[in-house]
Amino acid sequence: MKKILILAVAVFITSLGSKAVAQSENCTILGSLFIEPAKAKNYEGAYPHYAKLVAECPTYSMATFQYGEKMFKHFIEKGDKGKVTELIQSYNDRLKYYPSKTKMGDVLSDIAQVKYDNSIGTKMEQYRAFEEAFKKDEENFTSPKALYTYFSLAVDLHDSGELPIQDVFDLYDIVTEKIEKEESKLAEKVTEYMDKQEAGSTLSSKEKKYMDAYERNLEAYGKVKGSVSGKLGILADCPNLIPLYKKDFEQKKNDVDWIKRAAGRLSAKDCDDPLFFQLVQQLHNLDPSAKSAYYLGKLAEKDGKSGKALEYFNQAAELETKPSDKARVYYSIAENFRKKGNYGQARSYYRKMVEVKPSAGIAYLKIANMYASSANNCGTNVFEKRAMYWLAADMADKAARLDASIAGNARQAASSYRGLAPSKSDIFNDGMAGKTVTFNCWVGGSVKVPNL
Repeated sequence: MKKILILAVAVFITSLGSKAVAQSENCTILGSLFIEPAKAKNYEGAYPHYAKLVAECPTYSMATFQYGEKMFKHFIEKGDKGKVTELIQSYNDRLKYYPSKTKMGDVLSDIAQVKYDNSIGTKMEQYRAFEEAFKKDEENFTSPKALYTYFSLAVDLHDSGELPIQDVFDLYDIVTEKIEKEESKLAEKVTEYMDKQEAGSTLSSKEKKYMDAYERNLEAYGKVKGSVSGKLGILADCPNLIPLYKKDFEQKKNDVDWIKRAAGRLSAKDCDDPLFFQLVQQLHNLDPSAKSAYYLGKLAEKDGKSGKALEYFNQAAELETKPSDKARVYYSIAENFRKKGNYGQARSYYRKMVEVKPSAGIAYLKIANMYASSANNCGTNVFEKRAMYWLAADMADKAARLDASIAGNARQAASSYRGLAPSKSDIFNDGMAGKTVTFNCWVGGSVKVPNL
């Protein structure tokens, strides 16, 4: 009896093994039938095998869903809107079967974008889909297009009376902060490569490829940031903001977060109204902080008290911890010094600004402008003075590469400065080709004259 039982178990195990082998072989065949033509972009040949592969072997390979996404997008772009539902299902299947290898925020925002692009559901349902994606995985919600659509829907819903204006303002702050965070990450990487080039090193083809990709993404984020601000439009103009915050002031005057948001919004729009002074004073009474010190600095600046403003700004810089806000404080301090003609001090604070916010191209552009303004004071002869414009042009170029929102102005400035620099005939006549011009004024440093 015992022998019979052992034999039965052995047969059963062998049977299971055979089935497993057969299943594995079947999945390999099905995988090959779909993936090979899909890899070759023969989507018509791949499509008939997709559903069977997912149904019978969903965990065969993540490539199933990667190529599936490309395939369905191809059909949709060709006008087959019937494939939209299948694309969404493909995204959901990837989340289900490969959760650890899938960035949830990325895929959920893709699903939300597909629904928006194809008018699936109401605007509120589309908005909630983006909201879910952002709240579940903000870190990987990085698509510039999705960030803009998310905010755009909020504005549309406010216009139709479905979303309070405060929700729109709050989302504007959230989306802008997210964009600036991604810009800073990319700008840091681009700056590393630019510094390497400036040091005389040649980038490898791989590094050049990465650098180009980072710059393209930076440009995309810059354009989206401008579009988000444009979409907010007149909703955030002073004539709308002041009555809104005046109406709620008495009720909200002890709500520190509300005071901060209101003061921040009025400050950003330079709303010159007694309400701003009330908000700032109340904020300083409730919660003396970097924010309240910064706003008091802005008020002192408006009153022409630059010394007092600088005192407040320095307090704010010491207390501030959030990089984007710290950068704003450094910019105000730099501007304070620049307007006084103290360019050396101004530059040091512009540099502090880019240390905490690498994508702050405006800092480089301001430095470029100061270099150009100092050309006549930084050389012993005409050639040396005009050589300063090369330095200014290089700085303006750097601004354009790191900040798409000012790229047009920065490139125009760089072109103008190069037009003022020594010409080829000047270089030849002065025998300066390949030589180095050193600046002994506040600018310091040097520039290498181009070879003819």
